Amino acid sequence: MHLTSSPAIWYAARASGVAAYVVLTVVVCLGIALAGKAQSTRWPRFAAEDVHRFGGLLVGSLIVIHVGAIAVDSFLPFSLTQLLVPFTATYRPLWTGLGIAAAELLLALAITNHYRRRLPHRVWRSVHYLNFAVWGAASFHGMFAGTDRSATWLAVLYGVGIASVAVLLLWRVGGFALRSPGMAAAGAVVAVALPVLMLGPLQKNVRAWNAPKVSEPLTGRVIRNGTQFKEIVSFVGNAESPQKLLVRADLLVSPQALESTSLQLEYLPSGDVCRGRVTHVGVTSFSGSCILPGGASRTVDASWVPAADDSGVVGTIRLHA
Repeated sequence: MHLTSSPAIWYAARASGVAAYVVLTVVVCLGIALAGKAQSTRWPRFAAEDVHRFGGLLVGSLIVIHVGAIAVDSFLPFSLTQLLVPFTATYRPLWTGLGIAAAELLLALAITNHYRRRLPHRVWRSVHYLNFAVWGAASFHGMFAGTDRSATWLAVLYGVGIASVAVLLLWRVGGFALRSPGMAAAGAVVAVALPVLMLGPLQKNVRAWNAPKVSEPLTGRVIRNGTQFKEIVSFVGNAESPQKLLVRADLLVSPQALESTSLQLEYLPSGDVCRGRVTHVGVTSFSGSCILPGGASRTVDASWVPAADDSGVVGTIRLHA
C-alpha cells in the first residue's frame, strides 16, 4: 500500500469520487422517476431503464478507481483494514466509514440485482430501496470527508444533487405536482441553503496549498554514510499540517568544510517540489532556502532531538516566504 505520492493519483482519487457521486445521484433520480411511472415523449421508458442500469455499473467502476487510488497514494495513508472495515480509519472515521459502508452495500445490491430473476419480486424490490441508504451515506461521506468539501463548486454540486432527489421524493411519496411553484421553491431552498451551510457554519479548516508559512512538529530520521574523510548526511522527515510536507536535506561533509548540499520540500497533494540548498548546519539543526516551480521562494529552519523510543528524531520545521 501507499506506493506513490504522485499528484496525478490523488487527482484521480478525488475526481473519481466526485464523478461516482454525480452518477449515483442521476441513477437515484431515474429510479424514482421510473418507479413513479413518469412519462416523457422525448425520453422513452426503455431508454431510461438502460441508462439507469448502465449508470449503476458506471458507479461501481468509479468507486473501484476511487478506492484503488486512495489505497496506493501516500497523502492519506489507509491500511487494508481501514479501507475494508467501516469506521476503523483514523481520518474522519465517521464520515469515511459511511463511504466504505455505502460502497460495500452497493456491492451487495449489485449481487442482488444479478440474481433478481431467482428472487421473489417483492423481496428484490424491498432490497432495492436500500439504494437510498447508499446515496444518503455517500452524500454525508462526500460532504464531510472529502478534501474538496469547502470548494464552492462542489458545495453547489451537492446542493443541486440533494435538492433534485428531495423534490422527486416529494413528488413520488407525497403526491405533490412536480412542476408546481411550491416544489420549485422547495428545491431552490435546498439547493441554496446546503452550499451556504457547507461554506459557512459547517465548514472545516482547509489544508493550505503550498503554504507560504509553516511552523509544525517534524518527524524523521538522519542517515549517515561515508568514511572519516567524507560523509554523506541525509535528513528525511515530514510535517502534517497545515498540509503534508515531505522534507529531504542532503549534505556532503568533509572534516574541513561543508562541500555540497541540496534541499527538497515536496508539498502534497499538489506534488510541487521546492528545490534549493542548505545554508547553515548545526549539530541537530539546519537552515536553507528553496524555490518552487512558479518562482516563489521559501526559507526553511529545522531542528530536532532523538525520539524517546529511538525510532528516529522529532522536532520542528518552520517555513516562511
